[in-house]
Parts: sequence; C-alpha cells; structure tokens
Amino acid sequence: MSNGKFLISIVGPTAIGKTALSIKLAQHYNTEILSSDSRQFFKEMSIGTAVPTSIELSAVKHHFIQNRSIHEDYNVGQFEKDALDKLNQLFKKHNIIIMVGGSGLYVDAVLKGLDYFPDVDSEIRAKLNYQLKEKGLIFLQNQLKESDIDSYNTIELENPHRVIRALEICIGTGKSFSYFKNKPKAKREFTPIKIGIDADREIIYNRINNRVDLMIESGLLDEAKELHQYKTLNALQTVGYRELFEYIDGNFSLEFAIAEIKKNTRRFAKRQNTWFKKYPDIKWFDYNEDTSTIISYISSKL
Repeated sequence: MSNGKFLISIVGPTAIGKTALSIKLAQHYNTEILSSDSRQFFKEMSIGTAVPTSIELSAVKHHFIQNRSIHEDYNVGQFEKDALDKLNQLFKKHNIIIMVGGSGLYVDAVLKGLDYFPDVDSEIRAKLNYQLKEKGLIFLQNQLKESDIDSYNTIELENPHRVIRALEICIGTGKSFSYFKNKPKAKREFTPIKIGIDADREIIYNRINNRVDLMIESGLLDEAKELHQYKTLNALQTVGYRELFEYIDGNFSLEFAIAEIKKNTRRFAKRQNTWFKKYPDIKWFDYNEDTSTIISYISSKL
C-alpha cells in the first residue's frame, strides 16, 4: 500500500511530450522527477537520446539523467534497486513523486518488480544462437510458438534476444517463459498512478520525423563521430547512433542513414505503444490535453 505515498508514472511513445508534461506536474506538486528512460542514463549521449534541456533540468530536480557512463555495465536489475533506494529517500520529503520514461521494462521494474527466472545451462543459449545463424529468426519464432504460445503472442518477436531468452527458459526448465513471468511481484510501499500520453499515429510519426531533423541540426552526427570508436558498447546499440555509425563506416549515405533513424524510431514508438496498451490501469490522454484535466484525474486518485 501507499502509506500516503504516490508515484505518478508518465508513459507513452517517444517524442509525444512526456518530458514537458512531467515538468508541469512536478511544478504543480512541488516535487522531483525520476527518469526511467534507459537511453538517458548515459552522460556521453545527449543529442541522440533527447535528454531534457538545461532549462528543463533547472526547472525541476531530475534523477537518473546522464548519471552513468557508456563504459559501465548497467542493467534493469541494477536500475530497479537504485530507483527504489532513491524513491525511499525522496518519499521522506514528498508524498508525490513523478516518474517519466518510455522504457517499458524499466517502468515495470520500479512499479511492480522484475520477473525472476532460474539460471539455465549456457549451452542452451549457444545452441539457439547457432540455430539463429543457420536457420534464421522465423525458425526460432516457430519453436517458441509450439513451446509457449502466450510468450509468442506477447514478446517482441522481431527481437532475436527476446525470442532466444524465452526459448532458453522453456528448454532449460521444462516450463514456459510465461509461467515465470506470471509469478506474484514484489510489494511496493507506494501507490502508482499511471498516465499515458498518446496521439494519432500520423501525429506521432510527424513529431518523430521533426525531432530527428532537429537532432541532426543540433549536431547528432558530430556526437556520433566522437562515440564511433566505442560503437560495440551495449549502450550504443541505440537508434540514432547505430545508423550514423553505418554512415561513418561508409555503408550508408547520410540521407539514407537519417531516413533509417526516422523509420527505426517510428518502429520503436509502435513497440512502446504495444507494450503500454496491454495494461488496463493506465489512464490515456491525448498529447494536446490540458494539463489541468490530467491534474484533476490525478487528484481523484490521491
């Protein structure tokens, strides 16, 4: 239960206006913001991750923005622990905290805890990686469909890491991946209030295209050139950088790289919406909705 403590979680697709709304709400409730955007943790990546501007950062105190280096290994499990520790501190001063970010797994980690899976033999993953290389992703997708139809219907099938992760649990434990996902989660000492921001697909796509153009104008290519020598690091396997590394390596024209950034960001936004729309307890608002309407809804839940 909450003990009178509330965490307002703002989610939605990239470029929809979550940052602007979070600042208005934090100012209204005189509180602080915790970022759950896994791309914005890294201090070397500013332009391509659309971190809040210096004006936005000075308007309200933010946490977990550019607090890590790309050279550190940082994962969702560590973030869950760090975020809960930070919330414990913040709730001593505030009854309401704002959390904002479109990284579904990271949002879930804070709100309800991660799913915990047993360790399985590393040989299983090695074999699945070999099958991916030799027989392709569709072969593994079909294997998952037979082993665990629930996971087949819910995970991101285009992501080979996710498919292999689900399959290795099925093979290694004899139980479905979804069996472990549906276990009761950890209790939280706060009540979440979940707010979603959305718009028609065409509006989202236009906002994404405009944002990418703005990033290029703001010097994203120079940022990518500085980071190119580290392109194999996990943090840099990110839309916006990956495509420009291909340009720097001579594989793409600049025009094609920019078009790919836009296309891949649009796909990312679609996946974000698929993730968040499966939760019935998120209250959705149009991106143009007056902030006072959202505040009225929040007040009804406090």
